[in-house]
Amino acid sequence: MTGQQQHIVVIGAGYAGLAAAARIGKQHRVTLVAPESRFLHRVREHEAAAGRPAQRPELAKVLRGRQVTHRQARVTELDLAGRKVFLDSGEALSYDTLVYALGSRTALHGIPGAAEHAYPAERAAELAERMRTAAQPGTVAVVGGGPTGIELATELAEAHPAWQIRIVAAGQVGGWLSPNGRAHVNRVFGRLGVQAHDRSAVTAVTAAGLRTDQGTIDADLVVWAASMEPRELAAEAGLAVTPDGRAVVDAHLRSVSHPEVYVIGDAAQVVVEGVGELRMSCATAQPMGVYLGKLLTGGTDKPFDFGYVIHCLSLGRKDGLVQLVHKDDSMKPKVLTGTTARLIKGLIVNGVLWGLR
Repeated sequence: MTGQQQHIVVIGAGYAGLAAAARIGKQHRVTLVAPESRFLHRVREHEAAAGRPAQRPELAKVLRGRQVTHRQARVTELDLAGRKVFLDSGEALSYDTLVYALGSRTALHGIPGAAEHAYPAERAAELAERMRTAAQPGTVAVVGGGPTGIELATELAEAHPAWQIRIVAAGQVGGWLSPNGRAHVNRVFGRLGVQAHDRSAVTAVTAAGLRTDQGTIDADLVVWAASMEPRELAAEAGLAVTPDGRAVVDAHLRSVSHPEVYVIGDAAQVVVEGVGELRMSCATAQPMGVYLGKLLTGGTDKPFDFGYVIHCLSLGRKDGLVQLVHKDDSMKPKVLTGTTARLIKGLIVNGVLWGLR
């Protein structure tokens, strides 16, 4: 692809898509399709939920000096045989190469009442406004014991000490962490007054709270952070996908069914030798975008490689957790906590924005 200039369409301006577009645009003509004009810094949504100012730089600033045209629109259909992308604006874009980076969204798993009564992480700003304007403090139930749920629960508890915060998980809250990591999270919960409900699978969400297989949990507000799922467009377009809808790619992140399409970020099922299948996260999405930018501009011809180093969690503004891990994402015993962990997390989160270019 380095012999002559190509027209490359990138759909999605998250961590993977924006990192790829900024790098590919140094050499090729790129059209970036995304409905938003500002970058959604997804790993800071817990801060937005607590009413803190959003850190959302303009896409134009990230892409300045690149051969990238931003189409502020949504993709409605892909014609892979004709190499066209159809937009909700009525426009059809032709491409030489397509980069599919639509990422993921919060999965509600068909739980009755979740869509009507729960706030997914994507509605963080609405949740903040609802809590700010409430007539009196109440109870918030955060569903999900993973990183997003833990960060939301601790951030809300610190920002709104008059509210009762509960975190509800089908398994153990923070169950993937080492014993030292879980112990620190539980200490922070105790300090902030967060009540943890382990092994309580949610069966329904109502206006009064949650129904679980262990009984009911009262809540004035419900926040949903259980897990993520890919968008349906890849499967609808005919790309080879896994049962959960992620596109199957080769070692160079090309679709195994359509080699003119690259799939990166949460939308792709990526398996790395010696590591295994990568999880959906900013930590894996942005490196994929960086790699693809190098691949399509002649900076590398090697397969995509990746290894985990740490897990970082914000636990409010005054605490944090850095969990050391092996390359394959298995836990090491050692953790960093308190101010040290908080500063490391801050450096990484702020470094993400610099790294997009």
